[in-house]
Amino acid sequence: MAVRAVNSHAMNPASSGPVETFRLTCPLDCPDACSLLLDTRLDDTGRRLGVKIHGDRNHPVTRGFACAKTYRYLERHYHQDRPLYPMRQVGPKGEGRWQRATWDEALDEIAGNIAAIIKECGPQAILPYHYAGTMGYLEGTHVHGLWRALGTLELDETICSSAGAAGWEAVYGSPRVGTDPEDVPQAKLILLWGINSLSTNTHLTPFLTAARKNGARIVHLDVYANRTSRFADEFVRLRPGTDAALALAIANVILSRNLGDAASLAQASGLDDFRSAAAEWPLERSADLTGVPAWVIERLALQYAQASPAFIRVGYGMTRHAGGASALQAVASLPVLTGQWRVPGGGALLTTSGAFHLKHSKLAGEHLLQPDRKTINMNRLASALEPDAGVRGLVVYNSNPAVVAPDSTRVIRGMKRADLLVVVLEQAATETARYADWVLPATTFLESEDLYGAYGHYYLSFSRAALPVQGEARPNSWVFAQLARRLGLTDESLYWDARQLTRELLSSPHSSLDGITLERLEAEGFVRLNHPKPYLPYRDGSPNTPDGRYRLSPPPRQIDPAALRSEFPLRLVTPPAHHFLNSTYGPVAALTAAEGGEPVVLINPSDAAVLGIHDGGLVRLVSEQGGTVRRARLSDAPGQGTVVVEGTWWNSTAPDGLGINALTSEDLTDMGGGSTFHDTPVRLEVVAQSDEPPTALCGEPAGVA
Repeated sequence: MAVRAVNSHAMNPASSGPVETFRLTCPLDCPDACSLLLDTRLDDTGRRLGVKIHGDRNHPVTRGFACAKTYRYLERHYHQDRPLYPMRQVGPKGEGRWQRATWDEALDEIAGNIAAIIKECGPQAILPYHYAGTMGYLEGTHVHGLWRALGTLELDETICSSAGAAGWEAVYGSPRVGTDPEDVPQAKLILLWGINSLSTNTHLTPFLTAARKNGARIVHLDVYANRTSRFADEFVRLRPGTDAALALAIANVILSRNLGDAASLAQASGLDDFRSAAAEWPLERSADLTGVPAWVIERLALQYAQASPAFIRVGYGMTRHAGGASALQAVASLPVLTGQWRVPGGGALLTTSGAFHLKHSKLAGEHLLQPDRKTINMNRLASALEPDAGVRGLVVYNSNPAVVAPDSTRVIRGMKRADLLVVVLEQAATETARYADWVLPATTFLESEDLYGAYGHYYLSFSRAALPVQGEARPNSWVFAQLARRLGLTDESLYWDARQLTRELLSSPHSSLDGITLERLEAEGFVRLNHPKPYLPYRDGSPNTPDGRYRLSPPPRQIDPAALRSEFPLRLVTPPAHHFLNSTYGPVAALTAAEGGEPVVLINPSDAAVLGIHDGGLVRLVSEQGGTVRRARLSDAPGQGTVVVEGTWWNSTAPDGLGINALTSEDLTDMGGGSTFHDTPVRLEVVAQSDEPPTALCGEPAGVA
């Protein structure tokens, strides 16, 4: 597919003159929200080019280094396949016959098509689909206002964090905050639970290392061994979907032996019911379900009860199961039992996002929301795109649903409908773009400005454009403002730029924002919220529950994971890869090479022996949704009965051209309507050499009619 005009500056920074450095904020879906420095030079024509990205030494969390992915961002920015001009697909979707258009031609036609759909079918025949391709308040959030002004379908953004949010809020209410990572060096016991933090929260690592130098013990609890397991002092492997059973067994040891903190427990409601629920998980029962030996559970419980401060970094990995919200609720309750919120460096952290008390009354068209709006859970895009579901227009931005959405084969089939208008705003020639009627070139964060919060620290930042726009790329906000004008919308907030939006958001009366202005952010780059140090947000209960108390209610669902059936005896887990961030870095050859060049499936040698699978051979993974082929890698990293495919690889990198989400289902979590990506029952079939599919590097993936 070629949704592009060749980028003449692609990684060819012939340059002259001195280096000029710009401070920026990484916009990607990561808790670190790094402060970055971009070195630039002028090329021979006087055009500014990016030369190198590195971390800002002055930022207290970034601390002078960027992750393995971000160092390579310029290769994505200057990629030869980057869309640079509006392009119309002139043949059937997926054939890759494209025609360049002017912006006026593209916007006039798209606005006309949207207006026609609304006139014929109503605004709720239009579905905007988006997520966290950028975390900027303008380009990632405020741009939704167009769709709310039109009264289109509302997208329920549930693919990542909603189950975790529901589990946390069941204990502490909303908004969600947690332990300040800058206080973590004071901790004496650290549990990294359901998170591969060295890959997905890299800038927590220096704080963990400092804690270890101060005498802390670090324990990693996860369903397979990874980089964080090797970094930790101890790795505890449990079976997928059993985190709640382990947490309640730990709670039972603490409560039954009177090891809890009396002052903290006095601030909790529901203690008796929680104690009863925990008592249902004695050590042996938990060991049988989780696969963690009873003596290990007991030792871990005693260590946690006796250590102070004790810190738990909870990850979203544990939430992507049918009982995922319940699992996080159970784990998040543990700091209440032992009074960890009362001491600096104790407590837990899921997200800091609730600490940014900006003025939200007009953000993303909040004031334009209509009471009769219909909501689509984004995990069920495949069903929403069925011909009889009523969606006639799909506008995709900040996401790549052909790769990341569950049941992706059906998603692609839906996008290919001749009667469905598909518009994609993109920075890369993604597989979603392949099935668009229109591809509109989007700017990267190097070319546009925005305001950023974070969900892994307490710093607000403003990022200015550092490089001239490539081709005719435009920010999402510009595109949607142009559509809004053509559709006759007059609300002023639809036309705000980054500075106008920032001034509006900072006009909040909340004390955490006192003294933080646009001018200060522009001058300093980042500013810490006005929270005290140390930050103890739940020291005396929770200010976010109606009665100000912690809530220790029993998790609402059956703790046991769903039983596996004989035809699907293994459980597939699809965690992040170290060198990827969802599908954002799919086109960067250096990063795919660093991950081995193709997606593989990690299989425990015991399971492989039973099935006759050899290391390096091709196997077909089959679920109720479909099948896809991967190369086998025998590894002790997963336990018996669990198979792991790391990373959201682009579909074209697989031997059969099918992504891993061809296997995953639209099933939702117990609370929050979240995804269940780590809860897919599968079987493995050996692919005979004569049956090996041809490698699909481009064109149509096999099995998509």
